Amino acid sequence: MSSAFVLDAYAWVEYLDGSPRGRKVQDIIEDERSRVYTCAVTIAEVVSKFIRREKDPKVAYDAITSNSIIINIDQEISRLAGEKHAEVRKRVKDFGLADAYVLVCSNVQQATILTGDSHFTGMPKTMFI
Repeated sequence: MSSAFVLDAYAWVEYLDGSPRGRKVQDIIEDERSRVYTCAVTIAEVVSKFIRREKDPKVAYDAITSNSIIINIDQEISRLAGEKHAEVRKRVKDFGLADAYVLVCSNVQQATILTGDSHFTGMPKTMFI
């Protein structure tokens, strides 16, 4: 039985840093039964983080695009992300718009979110690394 995962920026950064949490991500990526997805907005988050840390953003971009299926953003996903963002912000004051995209993408793919980000605490279909 295969499993589907949407990786958020937190998971990708841990993976790229080679941390203990990142090794858990690596195990999922390398499991041939796993389908790994990444929201296109997550690429922007990780690239920005790499530039701010003075690391090569191409390394991050190449790792993400070669190890996952990219979910491109269209107007319907954007509408749903806006609705989800407004809904969750009522409970989680600093919940980011990029996190809302991850939530919507996980729903579209019927996938589990793979993260370590506390903003996803209590969210359905979320696996913490």
